[in-house]
Amino acid sequence: MATTPPPYVPQIHLYRDWLARERGLRFDSYDALWRWSTTELDAFWQSIWDYFDLRSPTPHTAVLEKNVMPGARWFPGAQFNYAQQVFRHVDAAHAAGFAAVISDNEKGQRRELSWPELRRQVASLALHLQDQGVMPGDRVAAYLPNVPETMVAFLAVVSIGGVWSVCAPDMGTNAVLDRFKQIEPVALIACDGVSYGGKDHDRLAVVAELRAALPTVRHVILHTNLAQEPAEVDHALETAQPCADFHTATARGDAAVAAFEPLWLPFDHPLWIVYSSGTTGLPKPIVHGHGGTVIVAMALKTLHNDVGCSYAPNSFGERYHWYSSTGWVMWNAQVSGLLAGTTCVIYDGNPGGSKDRPDWTVLWRFAAREGVTFFGAGAAFFANCLKAGVDLAQCGDLSSIRALGTTGSPLSEDAQRWGTAQFAAIAKTDAQKDIWWCNISGGTDFAGAFIGGNRELPQTPGRMQCRLLGCAVESWDEQGRPVTDAVGELVCAQPIPSMPLYFVGDTDHQRLIGSYFDTFPPGHGRKPGGGDLGKEAGAVWRHGDWLRIFPDGSCVIYGRSDATINRHGLRMGTSELYSAVEALPEVLDSMVVDLEYLGRESFMPLFVVLRPGLTLDEALNAKIAGAIRTALSPRFVPDQILQVAEIPRTLSGKKQELPIKKLLLGQPLEKVINREAMANPGCLDWYVAYARQRAGTTPA
Repeated sequence: MATTPPPYVPQIHLYRDWLARERGLRFDSYDALWRWSTTELDAFWQSIWDYFDLRSPTPHTAVLEKNVMPGARWFPGAQFNYAQQVFRHVDAAHAAGFAAVISDNEKGQRRELSWPELRRQVASLALHLQDQGVMPGDRVAAYLPNVPETMVAFLAVVSIGGVWSVCAPDMGTNAVLDRFKQIEPVALIACDGVSYGGKDHDRLAVVAELRAALPTVRHVILHTNLAQEPAEVDHALETAQPCADFHTATARGDAAVAAFEPLWLPFDHPLWIVYSSGTTGLPKPIVHGHGGTVIVAMALKTLHNDVGCSYAPNSFGERYHWYSSTGWVMWNAQVSGLLAGTTCVIYDGNPGGSKDRPDWTVLWRFAAREGVTFFGAGAAFFANCLKAGVDLAQCGDLSSIRALGTTGSPLSEDAQRWGTAQFAAIAKTDAQKDIWWCNISGGTDFAGAFIGGNRELPQTPGRMQCRLLGCAVESWDEQGRPVTDAVGELVCAQPIPSMPLYFVGDTDHQRLIGSYFDTFPPGHGRKPGGGDLGKEAGAVWRHGDWLRIFPDGSCVIYGRSDATINRHGLRMGTSELYSAVEALPEVLDSMVVDLEYLGRESFMPLFVVLRPGLTLDEALNAKIAGAIRTALSPRFVPDQILQVAEIPRTLSGKKQELPIKKLLLGQPLEKVINREAMANPGCLDWYVAYARQRAGTTPA
């Protein structure tokens, strides 16, 4: 006789019950729990360690040794390894009949990777890398798509103490080299090509360019992602010589593989290098540590995203999907499902079909086939589904989905209402009658989220439900005063364990400080629970987003408060785009602004100053767009290219990106720019006229 499964209990509810039972702590509201978590930092983060039963062969001597930003040191004395935490689940998850990874792509090449097979392949590749001389602290670069092999490669590298760094194969050679040259990798794991939008894209020539431009690389491993037939594989490997075959490197199954164990490393041993571009200079190579990344991921993924362990009774059969490329930190977030014993369901390809045959049902049909329980994607994906008139009733059986995740850019109220109505129309479960949206906002910068979801709180379309536990997030005005129900700068007033250890090459930490900690005075707002500390406590983290916190604790991100480009969740520094555009002989100067703002269509114009006598015609427009597409990515091709007489600059020669961005978002000229501080104030009239045209007050 069939038995009805017990009702699902939200993960954050289970944690609250544990706090009451094990710590004697009871809170009458989420706000009270959040305030405790951001005031009693040691007690909160120790509770996360204990709740998730994190393990170390040696004890830690403190939770937060010294509360200073930057430079906070967490759990000194503890040892950790990301791969150790993943491998804890192998036997139990496999015994329950669950795969570690399920993957598919545009060609319908579906695969399942079991937990024991994941461990075997990781061990085989780890031993191969050790045989090639890869040591703890060595950096390994990867040029791979969103496939199971990338997860295997990542776990293999970090299991032996190597430091992982990946770029997506849709990025141009220059953009990849701007990143990898800074980190001086000793090994490169690359692919022969990718399929996207119905087309195969060969990358063997790029691999050759990367090898030639990275003199520190001693060893190359090639994953034949495109090549399928034996003759094709042989040709790809021959073309890329000297290299090892990824499939051979992961094929061992001997006693050494069976006995392999990931190394225990210091809690803050470097895990990976990710890249977050500012408005000047090369991309920032940000280093995060093993322990800090894992403990924050466990709290985020489980308590706030409500993603459970696949073999735990309360979340039995959990299948977690968040569409991403390897060039976005959401790939790292997808992999982190393995930390909790969750089956990760991944898709490699274009979520919108091809140019010839656009189809925004691709991911929905994939989720239906695989019984996905948590379905995540960038906010732009849901907006595109709305515009395309997607009808989920035509996409297969979606009854397993109980949560929708979104991030990358502000989710509009319209897009959220669309998804809610779609699920209400096909609802087969109580969860789908009012589908829960886990809207999150965080960043590559600290491999986590500041604001996100809470399964137990009410939802308001277009808003995120709460500030996350352990994240002392506030909205500050220009004087550094916390504000409620007003738009201000997003700051985090207390450290969290996954904040960067350092930037590669930033020996005096000035670039790190300049990126996050130089806006407000050191000590200001740094006392846990509110108030100031001395300068020695350091400054608050300024994230670079506009934030509004409502009286009920819900939040809205309105877009970037700096000039960084944010295209569908992928960030790029303006300087990288200028390098591509201004390398063209026809272009003397340029400026780009990203007019991302809540409730508005994302729009990115590029302004160019051409050589005397030249006019921006169709051919030159295409040439500029092509240069950006090749050097960076098709994602960063502007929506409009405009010829201008001058780029507005300060007296010191700096491009006035942020003032022009604010002007084009509707703010009055006198509030955003000081003419007396400009080298060429006369050029502003053109931009004012363009802003009026954009606002629709004058004819185009």
